Amino acid sequence: MNVASGGPAMMQRLIHILWPSFLVAGAADIVFTTLVDPLNIVYDGEALFDDRIGAYTFGFFVFWLLGIASSATTCYFQRSADEINRCPLPPPDRPEGCPKRDTGGCC
Repeated sequence: MNVASGGPAMMQRLIHILWPSFLVAGAADIVFTTLVDPLNIVYDGEALFDDRIGAYTFGFFVFWLLGIASSATTCYFQRSADEINRCPLPPPDRPEGCPKRDTGGCC
């Protein structure tokens, strides 16, 4: 994989998203484990979980998904205007009438 295909940059972005969300999920799971007994969580008269370990595992993954969503949103909004507006095609492959076809620039 080279940089042009997004290899190392994509891997770095994934690390920036997954690692902090994993740490936050671990901390949230510690708080959840300390404060909540999942066997007491009832919906419609029935317990949602039969096993504490399963409930804590499920909680960890839910917290991790929430952290991933938060970190991914942050990475999304950190992009510069150049990254957002960059044309992925080289100038000769751009469609007819594209203002960036001949100059390769924005004008």
